Amino acid sequence: MAFDTFDEGIVPGGMRSKNEIRTLICYLFNSVKENMDKDLIIQSILKQGLANYFETSSSFDDLIVNGNLAESECVDGVMTYKLTDNGKMIANQLETTLAYTVKEKAYACAVKLLAEKKTERENSVEINKTDNGFNVFCRISGGETDLLSFTLYAPSFEQAMLIKKNFYDSPSTVYKVMLALMTKDKDNVGEALEELYSVL
Repeated sequence: MAFDTFDEGIVPGGMRSKNEIRTLICYLFNSVKENMDKDLIIQSILKQGLANYFETSSSFDDLIVNGNLAESECVDGVMTYKLTDNGKMIANQLETTLAYTVKEKAYACAVKLLAEKKTERENSVEINKTDNGFNVFCRISGGETDLLSFTLYAPSFEQAMLIKKNFYDSPSTVYKVMLALMTKDKDNVGEALEELYSVL
């Protein structure tokens, strides 16, 4: 196989041909079966060191030009894309040319990033600076109704960011623990504590 990409920052076993990168992008869309934006795809590949940014971005654009990817819908101001029939053909016919570890790493990362984006759409965190530190406002949505909202004080920006990260990591656990605490339902308390221990 001819290597026709830059290999700086690529881990051993990473992709060094544009055809491989294009095939992996098609494979991700075909496997995840959800519309995804360009940045999510790029990060899924970059975070694993499978290819560099320039080559991945260029390969993504090639797939659009060649009719393998098509615009789907704009979500939160970001365009998402879907696989066309031609793209599905590439994924089905050529995915066996990719190393299993490459596919596994990129797929796992894509699914994780999608889950994070969904969590951030359904829940929100605002960090507001005050004279003495920061107020961190967290909101858990149940669709059209807010299930829980609260504000925590953080003395430093670093701690505020830590609260934000941990909230986004497990908003459902935050809700269950708070609900169990306020209702004092023994069954709910036990279940909430088990879930809490699993994330600590």
